[in-house]
Amino acid sequence: MKIIELEETDSTNNYLKRLGGEDAIVTALRQTAGRGTKGRSFASADGGLYISVLKNYQNFPAENAFQIMINSCVGVCETLKQFGISPTIRWANDVLAQGKKICGTLIENTFSGNFISRSIVGMGINVNNVLPKDLRGIAISMREICGGELPFDKVKSALIKNLSKSFKIEDYKKYIDWFGKTVTIKTGAGEFEAEALDVAPDGRLIVRRDSEVLKISSAEVSLRL
Repeated sequence: MKIIELEETDSTNNYLKRLGGEDAIVTALRQTAGRGTKGRSFASADGGLYISVLKNYQNFPAENAFQIMINSCVGVCETLKQFGISPTIRWANDVLAQGKKICGTLIENTFSGNFISRSIVGMGINVNNVLPKDLRGIAISMREICGGELPFDKVKSALIKNLSKSFKIEDYKKYIDWFGKTVTIKTGAGEFEAEALDVAPDGRLIVRRDSEVLKISSAEVSLRL
């Protein structure tokens, strides 16, 4: 797969949208307009690892879309483990370390009928970057955890290698340590607490609210641990 290394771009996902064509990976040292889920901005200072992967598909059923999320989140977790960090996945697409966000993922799929024809998966990992003051209570970097600067190119190479692998739902769930615990489900209509039970193969979160078992789509809600 073609690898493009940039010093700066607006966002690595946007770059690949403009590029189009064959499968490719793009990395950047900085993003001037990094994006997170639900249109949120994403801090993208020097020292972070900003990467997007473009893949084209044939006959990939849209109902299996969560597989893309599995591969990206587990790929990040496996990379962090190689550097002595113990990660946790916060459903659906955030990776945490020591209870704080260390990586966010933005997946943008292109559909053709009931199939996915293309996906662009963007990730931002806090490696050696200094976090803005307003994020230090909720985010963390690899450097902060490890007590010193990480070999950036080694982190990048390890991530690219892990993102080339395919993982299973069981691999995704082994990085979840909050099953059986009470979580807060935040919707457009308000919040409620429920017991987290499982993640279904299609990516929906299975929870118990009072005596009712619910399956919740990540497109509708966010999760607070």
